[in-house]
Amino acid sequence: MGSVHARPDFGGHYGLLYSSLPALAGLLAAALLAGCEQGGANTPASNPAAAGIQARVLQVAPQRVPIVLEAVGQVQGSKEVEVRARVSGILLKRLYNEGDFVREGSSLFQIDPVPYQIALAQVNAQRAQERARQEQTRREAARLKTLADEKAISQKEFDDAISAQKLSDATLQSAEANLRQAELNLSYTRVTAPVSGVAGRIARSEGSLVTAGQESSLLTTMNQVDPIWIRFSLSESDLAKLPDKRLDRIKSAEVRLTLPDGSRYPLKGRLNFAATQIDPRLATQELRAEFSNPGVRLLPGQFVRVQVAAGERDNVFLVPQTAVIQTEKTFLVFTLDKENKAAARPVQVGDWVGSDWMILGGLNPGDRVILDNLLKVRPGAAVSPQSPAEAKAAAAPAAK
Repeated sequence: MGSVHARPDFGGHYGLLYSSLPALAGLLAAALLAGCEQGGANTPASNPAAAGIQARVLQVAPQRVPIVLEAVGQVQGSKEVEVRARVSGILLKRLYNEGDFVREGSSLFQIDPVPYQIALAQVNAQRAQERARQEQTRREAARLKTLADEKAISQKEFDDAISAQKLSDATLQSAEANLRQAELNLSYTRVTAPVSGVAGRIARSEGSLVTAGQESSLLTTMNQVDPIWIRFSLSESDLAKLPDKRLDRIKSAEVRLTLPDGSRYPLKGRLNFAATQIDPRLATQELRAEFSNPGVRLLPGQFVRVQVAAGERDNVFLVPQTAVIQTEKTFLVFTLDKENKAAARPVQVGDWVGSDWMILGGLNPGDRVILDNLLKVRPGAAVSPQSPAEAKAAAAPAAK
């Protein structure tokens, strides 16, 4: 009985399933059609924004770019002077503070003056003696001249008197020279600054014996810091970028400085020395620039960055650094053709100018260079270009 009733039940279910297949097929077809219609909304034909890779594009034009060469320079005083004792004696006092700025002629040291005061007094006495002897010989020569005219004495006696007078005159001149030398030696006991500048540390302590003409005569050093000099060198590769392949101090080349803290020194300098040959050991040209240093902001021995504006280069292109790709063999950029298809273009690069590369070759006026989305760009890929201004305007609402 059970088996008899079971077959009609199963038969009824299969019949229901078979009868519903056409309806399921219709529903599946409708779903697929709807999906196709939704997908069609994102096709290039229906959405122009999806026609290619979105990228900013820069249309390049030739420019005139200043040639700026950079190097590391070292500050030095425009005058570096060794202050030495010019007379021997005991160093009594130091009359300045080490590291202070002192004016030319200011007193720096005092050497014991007593021996030189005594020597001056002795020379004064010798001069007084010679002056008295000169007066005596002149009187004697004048008296004998009268007698010689009267033939009262021999000519030899008169000639001897004239010779004695001349000898006395010469001896007096020597005594006066010795007096001036003694006065000069006494003045040398007070050592003064030969130039205006920064005085260094003392090389001989007070109480030391200093001897003129020997190593112990060195007392300190001084650096004239206004104006100040900057010494630096440029390599042959840097010089090759210049029209004349070297710098000449006669030509006006503006020099600027960047200080160790990264700030810009406010005053401009000028070249005051340029070597006339290349150093064969280092393959560099030695240069020197002069700067005003009113606030003594630059100190001798300090290292700075030197920028030399050495002319201009015409007909070059500036491209952002992010748009230039470096490969193992060359540098290249992606450009757009008339159909907005990407193409790889090898270029010859120069120096950096701010955040841009200087392109010396490989581009033509009017070329369109792709600036971003370079990871997605391939040769022949379609690109939807935007100018930098358009991209900035589109990004502004998103930022808000």
